[in-house]
Amino acid sequence: MNASAPLLFFDSGVGGLSVLGPTRALLPAAPIVYVADSAAFPYGTRSEAEIAARVPALLGRLTERFRPRLAVIACNTASTIALPFVRAALDIPVVGTVPAIKPAAERSRSRVIGVLGTEATVRQPYVDDLAMRFAADCTVLRHGSAELVALAEAKLAGEAIDPAAIAAAVAPLTGRGMDVVVLACTHFPLLADELAEALPGVEQIDGGPGIARRIARLTEGQPWPEPPVGHIVLFTGAGPGPHMVEAFASYGLGDVRHV
Repeated sequence: MNASAPLLFFDSGVGGLSVLGPTRALLPAAPIVYVADSAAFPYGTRSEAEIAARVPALLGRLTERFRPRLAVIACNTASTIALPFVRAALDIPVVGTVPAIKPAAERSRSRVIGVLGTEATVRQPYVDDLAMRFAADCTVLRHGSAELVALAEAKLAGEAIDPAAIAAAVAPLTGRGMDVVVLACTHFPLLADELAEALPGVEQIDGGPGIARRIARLTEGQPWPEPPVGHIVLFTGAGPGPHMVEAFASYGLGDVRHV
């Protein structure tokens, strides 16, 4: 294993930072290439066929360019639709991001849990399977919100977030006895404080820490560069504004490029 081989993180935007953060805490010396497919943002409003074709092709080109030791699809929508195709296309380990329904069911006392994601994610058969396997005795409320994805991006771009907009986005989940909500979009943990205000008393669960532990297990015993090398952020479409660049810098990623 080449010590400078990076971890490749892939998302449609900035949501993957909620997975990158706990990963960097566990593996601070790991080189990072973070790719935001902003040219196709947001994935949650696109068709399954488009995502299933685009994501493996793009990750194939990125793998050829950067030679990562593993790839992380830090996007629930892309994972629930394209993960099998990506694994078939690449010869490196691929870690996906799927709704944390099992731990949510384990923690729920009311036996009513929410799955808050994009419209594309919450309608996937994969979510049906998880609910049937791990939450059969629960009422599983599903809600897709493209508005929250845009609000998370706006927050990291430095814009003020209206609490009323957050409340309106999650209103279909309120008043139904839910005590745990699965943040089934990697963008949504970036709005944890705002969601806590809109959903008081509801525990939030996301997959970021678990994915970080999975990455650490897959790379256990592998060498890392000494001293650590720099990290790269790539946007496939419109490049980020100054506040977004600052947001990436706060995660230790200072080399932001537009391709």
